[in-house]
Amino acid sequence: MQYDYSKNKDEHPEPINADVKGLIPEWLQGTLIRNGPGLFSLGETRYNHWFDGMALLHSFTIKKGEVTYRSKYLQGDTYNSNMQANRIVVSEMGTMAYPDPCKNIFSKVITFLSHTIPDFTDNCANNIIKYGNDYHATSETNYIRKIDPMTLETQEKVDYLKYLPVNIVASHTHYDKEGNSYSMGTCIAEKGKTKYTLFKVPGGSGSDGSPPLKSAEVVCTVPCRSLLTPSYYHSFGMTDNYFVFIEQPLKLDVLKMATAYLRGVNWASCMKFHAEDSTLIHLIDRKTKKEVGIKFYTGAMAVYHQVNAFEDDGHVVFDVICYDDNSLYEMFYLDKLKEQMGADTMYCKPKCKRFVLPLSDMGETGEDLVKLKYTTASAVKEKEGKVLCQGEGLCDGVELPRINYNFNGKKYRYSYMCCVDISPVATKIVKFDAETKQKIEWTGGDCFSSEPVFIPRPDAVDEDDGVVLTCIINAKPVQGGFLLVLDGKSFKEVARACIDVDFHMDMHGYFIPDNKVAFSNFHGSNCFFLGHLS
Repeated sequence: MQYDYSKNKDEHPEPINADVKGLIPEWLQGTLIRNGPGLFSLGETRYNHWFDGMALLHSFTIKKGEVTYRSKYLQGDTYNSNMQANRIVVSEMGTMAYPDPCKNIFSKVITFLSHTIPDFTDNCANNIIKYGNDYHATSETNYIRKIDPMTLETQEKVDYLKYLPVNIVASHTHYDKEGNSYSMGTCIAEKGKTKYTLFKVPGGSGSDGSPPLKSAEVVCTVPCRSLLTPSYYHSFGMTDNYFVFIEQPLKLDVLKMATAYLRGVNWASCMKFHAEDSTLIHLIDRKTKKEVGIKFYTGAMAVYHQVNAFEDDGHVVFDVICYDDNSLYEMFYLDKLKEQMGADTMYCKPKCKRFVLPLSDMGETGEDLVKLKYTTASAVKEKEGKVLCQGEGLCDGVELPRINYNFNGKKYRYSYMCCVDISPVATKIVKFDAETKQKIEWTGGDCFSSEPVFIPRPDAVDEDDGVVLTCIINAKPVQGGFLLVLDGKSFKEVARACIDVDFHMDMHGYFIPDNKVAFSNFHGSNCFFLGHLS
């Protein structure tokens, strides 16, 4: 069973009525928007990496037990330039665009200069985030694109740099009960300093028609341990009183990126995992807007997604999906994906680990400061205010974690993830119980599954009272795909909405509840997949 990652997909901008089998709960009404690459070749040029493909949005609108589907390419500047030239003319992280050999020398000089001081792509193919009342397609550059969440029409191009000193911004955003959004970006070599900037966009921003980012507030900054090699990160953690930021040894070499075009290599080659370095764990107090005094660290690891973080009896507990190296990004080069299909390949299987940060370092040197009885995670006190953290392995072979977002930042029990124990291509999804360490799996035979999204039942009491939505790709495209609806408790199929469309493999998304339905307990959506750097 194979999925062709390099196949160009058709868009379907007009709504298509799904054939619903089963019974969708009456309370479930709203729109699930998903985002991911869908176009990989133009004319005689093609992208090298799956993450580089042109962003294709698709949505499932659920109303009164019925489902309508539509999809549309994000028509940003990158898309329009590429389509007009019928070739790739804007570089992505894993694909460097070179001028048409038929172009004159002036055009080639302009292309060279644009890559020495790059103006990054607005091909936002990774996630959907909300700022104020606006929805945006995003990747991890300084550009995002506002979209119409109902029609999927592309709207204004938004440049973070007009409002905040951030050159790179993480794909995942957090939301609080008041509707405020929290994001994190990197400011590179400004006034001789490189720093990580955590910022807040107030809920309701942009209601007067102005860009929501105009109201953005810097919450705090964290200095980078290296001026010209900042850490790459895809997400961060948030509790009621703290932010958790992992400064991992997966680093971007800024000088190498500036000379990549001249050297004939892509920007991704300038990202290196330094196995000899430690991973720094920054704990930021949301009230003081400063780091706590304890210097937490652990061994080298690569983290893309955080599951959840919470506070418990003088500790901050956070769960992440981690890897031993950065081989995952390398695996998604399209040529390598073709080689791996049907072959026994070396796969760096991800691990879901729990780390615990004690809020007090009172104790003797060499003492484990973790006092929680339900975890084997440790935090050993060292000299000079340092604490060495070792994580507890919760489970292996899982990715793209989602939770009941009402429990974000709070002690939780359940997460919903893609099962990737054999390869990074998910063929089943899993409900994981962090308390009992038990798994419940769903598999549909010859199909591929996307990130599962949990939607809580209105006024639910139990954490797992709701449904899980996931987009299923049929291994036989002629049969079309379907939106799967699972019961959150039993993890059994409730319904499926079949659509005669060859779905594309997406990354992350956002569920927008129908305001006419009393979603009193719904406070947002925790979004994310692998680090899309382009």
